[in-house]
Amino acid sequence: MNFEHKSVMLDEVLNSLDVKPNGIYLDCTLGGAGHAAAIGKKLDERGLLIGIDQDDDAISAAKDRLKNLTCGVKIFRSNFSKLDKILDELCVEKIDGAIFDLGISSYQIDTTQRGFSYMHDAPLDMRMDRRKNFTAYDVINRYDEERLIKIFHEYGEERFSKRVANSICRARKISAIETTGELVKLIEQSVPRTKNGGHPAKRIFQAVRIEVNGELEILSDALKKSVNRLKIGGRLAVITFHSLEDRIVKETFKTLAKGCICPKNFPVCVCNHKPEIKILSKPQSPTPNEINLNSRAKSAKLRVVEKIGGREQIETFNAN
Repeated sequence: MNFEHKSVMLDEVLNSLDVKPNGIYLDCTLGGAGHAAAIGKKLDERGLLIGIDQDDDAISAAKDRLKNLTCGVKIFRSNFSKLDKILDELCVEKIDGAIFDLGISSYQIDTTQRGFSYMHDAPLDMRMDRRKNFTAYDVINRYDEERLIKIFHEYGEERFSKRVANSICRARKISAIETTGELVKLIEQSVPRTKNGGHPAKRIFQAVRIEVNGELEILSDALKKSVNRLKIGGRLAVITFHSLEDRIVKETFKTLAKGCICPKNFPVCVCNHKPEIKILSKPQSPTPNEINLNSRAKSAKLRVVEKIGGREQIETFNAN
């Protein structure tokens, strides 16, 4: 199966990053290299494009897609939490821009054997990095009931977490739950269908995928690392697809854009804390036309910040 993935809000990302022809740009979630290819086409032979992804299929597809660019291209099979190490390895101290396109790719969803989809029966896997041994099978068959309830509630925001966890624990006493199809049946028995609520397994599968890949626990730290690596005036663009990751991005940016952090009852500032970024706008959403062409873009939000320095005073928008 070819690695096909429609890059969400491509024009908005390019406009937000304001790509410099001789700049250094980091794609922290390379995927099929849709965003990276568009950025690379704006770079000349002096520019450098760096891509990170932990999926071997994505790496293969990206190498092929980026092979004819005139700029320098460096691709790493790794997790974006390792971006400092990667930049150090390349002797790159500062970059002109970075992008995080979070979540899961269309290719990963549509490749049945990867086990990401609740629409097809497949082994319980859900690993983005297939070098790791920990899979969805381990979560579903080895986590105790309370731990399952916790991840279903926190990562899936599922109202019926207790029912689903109880059904799983009762079923696996008889035999191990091996496939996505078996899991879906248990969820369908536990979660009532609603008219406009989508498939009852959607939130549980999201929760298990996040747990398997540790998606949320590393996000805030990776965003801070990328901001630290930006040159003054450099920009960071982040696309989120659900409220959990968007909340982390929003709060991380809010913290980094904050000036004085002294207690409110202090008469004067003694912390000398300065904002690191300015928030360029309210979050952007895909156009109705893009959503019509790619329904998976519907929930996307794009947040963009710019690195600042010195004692520059910044007015930020109320980005809700």
